[in-house]
Parts: sequence; structure tokens; C-alpha cells
Amino acid sequence: MHMSELDRMIARLMTQRICLDHAARELAAREGSVLEVGLGKARTFDHLRALFPDRTLYAFDFEVHAPKRLVPPQASLFLGDFRETLPAAFDALGCSAALIHADIGSRDREADARLAADVAPMLDALLVPGGMVLTDRAMDDVGWQSVPLPDAAPGNWPYFMYRKTA
Repeated sequence: MHMSELDRMIARLMTQRICLDHAARELAAREGSVLEVGLGKARTFDHLRALFPDRTLYAFDFEVHAPKRLVPPQASLFLGDFRETLPAAFDALGCSAALIHADIGSRDREADARLAADVAPMLDALLVPGGMVLTDRAMDDVGWQSVPLPDAAPGNWPYFMYRKTA
């Protein structure tokens, strides 16, 4: 059955919100910053600010497309190719992230798979043990434990949750 663009967007946003809310509950007692890899229009970044009001949030993207009111402070914003900004973030932040939301997908699945394979080890370096990665692209080769999506998440949008066990 054909999924309209509106249905695709609704499924994506519902899945993201349900999974982010779940991760916030799971990580409530775990120390660490929150990373938004793929700032885009900053919708999920804004939601993360509401979920984690007492945490430091960092955002990554090639360039800023977000409304001015949602743009993170310059000190919390890493602009450029993820393959360059994530190592730079590790130099600045070390292993300090409790949650990484990596919204890096496009309509080019092959390019996305290559990007996910490239950035997954970089995300792992930033993630504290017990921390979580939520992403729209599979990152199965890092050694993270796959976490089942919450029951309320629609089954019609590809989304992945992982936990770093060591």
C-alpha cells in the first residue's frame, strides 16, 4: 500500500517522539550530555531540550536550517561533515553523552548505510556506558545492544534504539 508523504511524516514524528520520551525515562538517573546529530529544522532538538532541561545539549549538522529561535548557542553547535565534526566533538567533550539522537537519513539508502557505518564508531566513542543511541539508520556493527522499540511506536517507520553495554 502506498504511504503518502503526510503519512510518512506523521509516522516518523510519532516514532521519534515515542522513542525519545522512552529514552528520557530510561536515562533519567544516568549522567551525561545529549547530542542531536542531524539538527535539521530543530524539532527534535527542541523536544530534547524539554525532556532534558538540566542537561547540556549539543547539535551537529552540515549547516543550519532551523528557525533562529531554535538554533543552539554557537558553543553547542558543530557545523560541517559528521565525519569531521564528531571527532572534533570527542576532542572537546570526550566520552560524555548519555543520549545520542542520530537523525541522519535521506532518501539515498546506500549513501545512508555508508554514513551510518562511518559515524557509528565515532558515536560510540562519545557515548557513556549505559547510554543510548536512537537513530533512523541501522548501526548494528558497533557492539551495542539492540533495544526493542516501545509498544506504542508505529511499526511503519524504520527506527533503531541501542544501548552501550560496556
